Amino acid sequence: MNYEQTLARLCALSGPSGFEENVTKAAAELLRPLTDEVYFTRLGSVVGVRRCGRENAPKLLLDAHLDEIGFIVTGHDEGFLRFAPLGGVDPRMLPDREITLMTEPPVTGVVICLPPHVQEDGEQDRSLPIKELCIDVGLSQETAKERIPVGTPTAYRGGCAPLGEELLCGKALDDRAGFAVLLDVLERLQGKELDVDLYVLGSTQEETHSTGAITAAYEIAPAMCVAVDVTHGDTPDGPKHETFKLGGGPVIGVGPNCARSLSGRLKELAGELDMPVQIEVMASSSGTNAWPIQVSREGVATAVLSIPERYMHTPVEVVNKKDLEDAARLLAACVESLGEGETTC
Repeated sequence: MNYEQTLARLCALSGPSGFEENVTKAAAELLRPLTDEVYFTRLGSVVGVRRCGRENAPKLLLDAHLDEIGFIVTGHDEGFLRFAPLGGVDPRMLPDREITLMTEPPVTGVVICLPPHVQEDGEQDRSLPIKELCIDVGLSQETAKERIPVGTPTAYRGGCAPLGEELLCGKALDDRAGFAVLLDVLERLQGKELDVDLYVLGSTQEETHSTGAITAAYEIAPAMCVAVDVTHGDTPDGPKHETFKLGGGPVIGVGPNCARSLSGRLKELAGELDMPVQIEVMASSSGTNAWPIQVSREGVATAVLSIPERYMHTPVEVVNKKDLEDAARLLAACVESLGEGETTC
């Protein structure tokens, strides 16, 4: 798997929660050479199926969401655009950011910012709420209303590029980095016999309510699921007990949202592969699609495998390629090891 190339392609696309069509179409093209079937759900998630050929084989679902945080236009103010967030947007990230408005053709805008020369005392230390911000698209009121109507979705402008020797930096790595891991898993499993039917899900709307994963899991009815997402990476100012080292290996979730059978299997396999892993205690909800998938239908044995990521929900998220590769290697080994009867929660 060429992570730089794959993530440059996926992260350059705008796909805020509820408006992921460009990303899911690209994801489908990447899935087709690696699976027996690719289809879209009613809520726009993309599913790739690799069948093992055994009748009534258990279904294993691997999930990573394709949507990103973003914005939606709510009004016009003398040519400037008012907007609201889609997902968990940090207002501190917004002033002076470049924004892509998903019109046809796309329009570039910038979030307004007041230069320090004209700020009053104390304003430099205050984060402006989103309701006080606008997007400048360089248009008159009449033209802005015509070209960028209310309801237009928007996202951070950017893509993904190398940072140093081992890191990748860009927008929407949460969670397109996770989806790239799933593609890598499929590549590693090519030509290998499996005892499970493997479903790879690129889900929609995780950042707003996980509705893409909820409905897809109900339709697929898997016996088992591993949700691949990101978790908080280490920084000098981050709490040491709540962050995980980039390059320290993938992170295995432990807690009520994580089936002990699957989490234990991942830990055991990591030992056999001589692979470093990290453990994240999830005392309640994991904050991932695993939470609703676990209670789909009569219940799904679910695990969470996370990638340490710095600067989550910003346009400059950072991951380590080694963690991505190790996560794919561990997941591929897990898929190969599973078979009939592996459904315990």
